[in-house]
Amino acid sequence: MAIAAGLALPLAGGPDAFTLVRIGAEIMAAAATPAPWRARLTVQVPPWAGLAGAAVMGILNVTPDSFSDGGQYFDFGHAVAAGVQMAAEGAAIVDVGGETTRPGSRPTEPAEERRRILPVIRRLAAEGVTVSADTRNAETMQAALDAGARIINDVSALTHDPAAASVIARTGCPVVLMHMRHTPDVMTQRARYDDVAAEVVAELAQRVAAAEAAGIVRANIAIDPGIGFGKTAAHNLALLPRLALLRGLGCRILVGVSRKGFIGNLADVADPLARLPGSLAAGLHAVAMGATILRVHDAAATVQALRVWRGVGGIG
Repeated sequence: MAIAAGLALPLAGGPDAFTLVRIGAEIMAAAATPAPWRARLTVQVPPWAGLAGAAVMGILNVTPDSFSDGGQYFDFGHAVAAGVQMAAEGAAIVDVGGETTRPGSRPTEPAEERRRILPVIRRLAAEGVTVSADTRNAETMQAALDAGARIINDVSALTHDPAAASVIARTGCPVVLMHMRHTPDVMTQRARYDDVAAEVVAELAQRVAAAEAAGIVRANIAIDPGIGFGKTAAHNLALLPRLALLRGLGCRILVGVSRKGFIGNLADVADPLARLPGSLAAGLHAVAMGATILRVHDAAATVQALRVWRGVGGIG
């Protein structure tokens, strides 16, 4: 009704809509949005990895030291059972990673990364689970795809390994390009921005352009603003209300806020395992701002929250 009355514009072609837009420091009515921005924000974004609507990506860390669940799924049997359960709970994708990239972490040898994740990927793929491989190493990407993974999720946006872009282009698989400045071991200490939202958008635009130049089709690219990666809690809180700016890049938006430190700061909850309510609140906000994929630890709760949120909003 608001769209028909000229009070709102469809966000990425709908069904969501927006009534106000902030460009730089200026806030204006949707109807006053300048033509270039209007085109970017309202254009229909094509499906990515077969997903057209909001979906959940379950996190499966096959590592001994991830920030909230380190060691929980380091055992092969536990990892496979958890991945199958996430899919049964409604996770459209299970994201399998073998390298910890939390703030301050050191790199994992790619051979060790592959030893951890490849058996899990093979079994989950054989069980019919749609698997993504969370890796920044080209050799691991190729091995994961050969083992049955269908998606690559790269926290470095294909900058860590010079051979990574060619793997994605050659195989034609969907890829997630995440924003992260520097490397995990130093990214927090070097977090400096004048306008975090504008800079994240500009830098992801550069990565999308570089991917296209390498032969990767834009429809195969999803973008992730990298909440908590090279960003302080204040940066995260400045970025999340302006996520809709990422819609201008014409790619699906993936957001990972699950259990992260800024939620603990806001809610005064030190234990990451006790941050589910805050994770749901932040995730639903991200969807309201245009995200279509939520990367989460708690798949069942997030799937239910999304269904209810969209249902009560009349979105379907």
